[in-house]
Amino acid sequence: MSILNQAWFSTIRRPSRYIGNEFNAEKKDPADIEVSVALAFPDVYEVGMSHLGLKILYHLFNIHPWLSAERVFSPWIDLEKQLKQRGIHICTLETGRPLIDFDIIGFSLQHELCYTNVLTILDLSGIPLLAAERREKDPLVIAGGPACFNPEPVADFFDAIVIGDGEEAATRICRAVREQKRGHIRDREELLDHLRRIPGVYIPGFFHIHYGPDGAVAAIEPKLPDYPFVSKAIIPDIDEYPYPLKQVVPFTELVHDRLALEISRGCTRGCRFCQAGMIYRPVRERSPASILEKARTALKLTGYEDLSLLSLSTGDYSSIENLIQALMDKQAREKVAISLPSLRINSLSPQMIEQIKRVRKTGFTLAVEAGTERLRKIINKGLTQEDILEMARMVYTSGWNLIKLYFMVGLPFEETEDILDIIGLAKRVAECAGRRGGKNRLNISLSTFVPKSHTPFMWVRQISIEESRKRIQMIRDGLRDTRIHVKWNSPELSWLEGILSRGDRKLSRAIAEAWKLGARFDAWGEQFRMSVWENALRHCGLDARDYLHRERDPGDVLPWDHIHSGVTGDFLKNEWERAKKSRPTPDCRKKCLECGVCDHDAVDPVLFGDSIIQPITEAPVSTPPAAVSPQRYRLTFEKRAHAKYLSHLELTRLFIRAFRRAGLSLAYSAGFHPMPRLSYVCALPVGTESLQETLDFDLVEADNPMDVKQKISHQLPSGVNIVSVHKIRRGKKAKLKESSFVVTLKGAVLNKQHLDGFMQSDHFPLIKKTKKGEHEIDARNLVKSIRMISKNQLMLVIRHSEGPNLKPEEIVRGIFPPDELRDTTITILKTKQILS
Repeated sequence: MSILNQAWFSTIRRPSRYIGNEFNAEKKDPADIEVSVALAFPDVYEVGMSHLGLKILYHLFNIHPWLSAERVFSPWIDLEKQLKQRGIHICTLETGRPLIDFDIIGFSLQHELCYTNVLTILDLSGIPLLAAERREKDPLVIAGGPACFNPEPVADFFDAIVIGDGEEAATRICRAVREQKRGHIRDREELLDHLRRIPGVYIPGFFHIHYGPDGAVAAIEPKLPDYPFVSKAIIPDIDEYPYPLKQVVPFTELVHDRLALEISRGCTRGCRFCQAGMIYRPVRERSPASILEKARTALKLTGYEDLSLLSLSTGDYSSIENLIQALMDKQAREKVAISLPSLRINSLSPQMIEQIKRVRKTGFTLAVEAGTERLRKIINKGLTQEDILEMARMVYTSGWNLIKLYFMVGLPFEETEDILDIIGLAKRVAECAGRRGGKNRLNISLSTFVPKSHTPFMWVRQISIEESRKRIQMIRDGLRDTRIHVKWNSPELSWLEGILSRGDRKLSRAIAEAWKLGARFDAWGEQFRMSVWENALRHCGLDARDYLHRERDPGDVLPWDHIHSGVTGDFLKNEWERAKKSRPTPDCRKKCLECGVCDHDAVDPVLFGDSIIQPITEAPVSTPPAAVSPQRYRLTFEKRAHAKYLSHLELTRLFIRAFRRAGLSLAYSAGFHPMPRLSYVCALPVGTESLQETLDFDLVEADNPMDVKQKISHQLPSGVNIVSVHKIRRGKKAKLKESSFVVTLKGAVLNKQHLDGFMQSDHFPLIKKTKKGEHEIDARNLVKSIRMISKNQLMLVIRHSEGPNLKPEEIVRGIFPPDELRDTTITILKTKQILS
């Protein structure tokens, strides 16, 4: 059953999350497919679609003609409630198929606080939560992602888990399922036996966990002698695998709403707190030529106006300065801004800053981590105070008004002095801004350190909630300064993250219990309820303190000991000892430190050095071209079917990117943040269809209106249909004078007397509720006419004014008594508009 045609669907929060039909989405004929995969992301659409791993797998699967991948995301609380009440299974965006009909459901576990959402998706699919209870006909449920490096807390829920790089392993899993469907593999058990032979694939059911009298893991017993542990999958050269250039272009605004281009994988710095820096080793850079070509192609195919160069430490890319200049020499003319989301302070140079600001000043978030040099040496973060201040002076002098610095509290060997020095350092950085304008010149972000598996700090205790609150409050009290804004992550969320990060398989029961008690979206502060988790742990006989506050010994058996990241235990122990002595460990780019990941045969760091990069097009001319007055056009379009769920802002974003893909250069405003010059006559309410909407826009170069129509039509999704395009004179903005609507009231028996009474009245006040409060609006003054055109259809003509307006549905519901419309489904079609 499609939820998109249900009357209640338009009432849920952000319906565009669920409509699919995005540009570049893949829809394959099921008759041509041998294996189907539902890629499930256990968070909302705008979070999941921001993650590159999902895009990589979506592309990697769909390039095979025999294989299809579709997407599904966690429904928000309101939609989950509707689905449960109505007995509707959750479906994918591409074809609307229920998940239970797929061969494989693959979850991406980016962090530990998404685990209850996994259970929500399985439950709404009608699939047993526990792997042990699944039947032969049920889909294979697998997981991957960084959280899987300690898979034990969720081990009971998954048939198989991919550890490490997923590109090769995931495709081989699909091939094994194809062999099973062809009859070459007998049953589910034999399939799992095949999967365990794929590098990086962990089958939880093939290991038995023993616990000691204190409840801690005492031994991990493999059930098969030739399968004693699982080593992570490593792709030696990331350039050898297909990269998603034709990325799906969402309607709704994403958390990271830009084109993501991975320029390298892995890191060589060796920060001792950083799990990603350990588990993604070795560093493997993408070639500069490949990056330039991929950026050019992907921007053209998606229409994105922002490009993000992704890496654990983007500034450490060998040719970063030359790369950015080559990119900007091409993309500055296209008004594409470049952002570097992960930067080390000592990797930022004046040349990089000058290149980045050529289009607009994207933000700088810099991880300082600790307040003192002493503690930064302990965690192997080689930064001096002067490094930090010099960076701040450089950024502020280059025209930025805001810098964001990230710190942690609760790091090993942290003392009060380290907390106080965060305060002092923040003030000194703020002073570097001088007398430049702007409200907040410095944002400070605080979080509680959570020890992670496969790091040198995996044996240490995590500080308590009370300790975390005290340290954060100390910093807040010391930074009551109008120039500085302090934000912090909830210590309670860090409490749960700490439990799940280093937990064992017993926690599967607690996760399921918390889910039954209502835990959802635990990473979202407004949804997290600590009492639910406390009750769940208590119900399962578990104590949070055993996972959080107990110091481990390097000789202890840890829940993830059978999962090998490639970094040896001896290396991690040695790093722990060096941390105790405040001894730094150098970057391994220049000299191998024998961490164990590289075999110096198939696996080695891939670095390209400080390459001279030739731009893919000619460099920009030094003198700007003569100013040309842009040509203004008026575009009329229909908004039908599922496109009616797009908001005004979503529709604007859709058109901007469609113009880019079509090669039509919009004129931009001037200033700090240039914006495309386009505008709508009026915003249409979400859920309303229309036969006539109007968009005015300016093109840098005049083009034939018919050519413009043809070019832009090919770049729009179904439901957004161009009616006409014509040139207009630049000048006074058009205003909407009146609009006509056909209102269909399914299930209603309308009493014409209510319409007559309304039209005969001089005033008809209605209360409109907004975020700013309630307003009384005279509906009679807004309505030019309203009449019945059939027993359950109305023709409504509304006048538009400068003041507050009412939506057509608000007017209709105001005219008729609530009892008369109680079980009525209202649909609205705008048929005509008149401009002044």
